[in-house]
Amino acid sequence: MAISAKLVKELREKTGAGMMDCKKALMETDGDIDKAVDYLRENGIAKAAKKADRIAAEGAVYITSEGNDAVIVEVNSETDFVARNESFQELVKKIASHILATKPADVEELYNSEIDGESVTSVMNNAVATIGEKLSIRRFAVESKTDDDAFGQYMHMGGRIGVLTVVEGTTSEDVAKDVAMHAAALNPKYVSRDQVNQSELDHEREVLRQQALNEGKPENIVDKMVEGRIRKYLEEICLVDQPFVKDSDQTVQQYLDAQKASLRTFVRYELGEGMEKREENFADEVLGQVKK
Repeated sequence: MAISAKLVKELREKTGAGMMDCKKALMETDGDIDKAVDYLRENGIAKAAKKADRIAAEGAVYITSEGNDAVIVEVNSETDFVARNESFQELVKKIASHILATKPADVEELYNSEIDGESVTSVMNNAVATIGEKLSIRRFAVESKTDDDAFGQYMHMGGRIGVLTVVEGTTSEDVAKDVAMHAAALNPKYVSRDQVNQSELDHEREVLRQQALNEGKPENIVDKMVEGRIRKYLEEICLVDQPFVKDSDQTVQQYLDAQKASLRTFVRYELGEGMEKREENFADEVLGQVKK
């Protein structure tokens, strides 16, 4: 049967699939638009499965809050080209809002939850079919506060680094954001030295001790040198002990003390950290998109 351009356009608007895919779906289903939607979804899921072995280390880190709850989430794509796509960005926002509303325990529970009667797994697979790349929700964290506290939200370079802080004792979002910006720049591991595991300190102390001995330092002064270096090590990895990025004459703790505030926690995500990344030059990336 003949398929009208109007029908193809309607199906395309409903699904976001390509024009030729929409036309084929309508031909396969004798012009029944509801069956065509199912056809595209079924084939979209099949296409998504074929992309499962691809590397998705690009994408975006996104942060949003509502009332006393906030979420930071990392959603990955294969290329930065797709990460800048409006459809991808809307998908990330949709997932973040859903996490905030449902507060799943982990990524597995998130994928099994439903958005408007459809599983998140299905939502992601449909997006894969539409966008044409492997997409995945890598990680997320939900934080809560009281009315007397503040969230700090900072995203760097369009979501390549994102930091969410919870600062107690102040409702100033500017103060909390300053701390989030600091964490983005200096990449601390802990809020304070109280959080540093003793085994990590013992390991670092042993490494530093052997390093000092290898440098030929007298054994009777090695232990004192090691303790000095441990203090410096803690200043490097503990956020509140670091020189404040906006005023290096004071530590972050001193900055917070001046605001009568304290940092309860922070979450810092750097896009694709720890993941293998595909080597692909920009020209090839553009050509790949054009061919799609």
